[in-house]
Amino acid sequence: MDEQKRLFSPRTIVQLVIVVILIPFLPLLVSWRWDWWEAWIFGIVYALGFVVSRLLVAQRHPDLLAERAHSLEQENAKQWDRVLAPIVALGGAVLLLVAGLDMRFNWSAGFGLPFKVTALVLIVAGYAFGTYAMLENRFFSGLVRIQTERGHHVVSTGPYRWVRHPGYVGAALTYLATPVFLDAAWAFVPAVLLTIALVIRTQLEDQTLQAELPGYAAYAQRVRYRLLPGVW
Repeated sequence: MDEQKRLFSPRTIVQLVIVVILIPFLPLLVSWRWDWWEAWIFGIVYALGFVVSRLLVAQRHPDLLAERAHSLEQENAKQWDRVLAPIVALGGAVLLLVAGLDMRFNWSAGFGLPFKVTALVLIVAGYAFGTYAMLENRFFSGLVRIQTERGHHVVSTGPYRWVRHPGYVGAALTYLATPVFLDAAWAFVPAVLLTIALVIRTQLEDQTLQAELPGYAAYAQRVRYRLLPGVW
């Protein structure tokens, strides 16, 4: 009962409204172009992706939702991630804000339909891959920390067989494909900066896990690549 109260606290409900309604449809709200079909599809995919992933996680790892909802309150979260995690979260909204402004003021010429279809496939794939990672890893917290009270251990199943940080792979795919689908070339600026922030976060998180999580160094020897197989 206490976990349910924490999970459905007023603050958490406000956060859900922002994530499920405000941010997904931010390009439409900023551009005021209600006939922008790409933005409607993007908003629906974004909102459904979030809701479906959380429903699936609630069935498999109900304690993970509470962990993620209150990760900022955890005292042993890494200080560097208390800075990086909000930057990444805010950056996602900035990307959509720039996309909306791009459409409103016609900054970009746009992309052809084949490019946009490919981008949409990559966006959906990014959400699916990130959800797959979350379902496999019940320690998929919102902030980097060693969750000793939850029996934190190395997860090497599912997408963790291929790369060590599949959640970040899914996020990067979505960031980089979004400007193409929304016809917003200027949105590549925050998308690239966000991807760089993810790479930095990946490096710091990987160093933390190798130093502090038993068995992770051996896992890193077996699964060599952090984000991109064959590259890094």
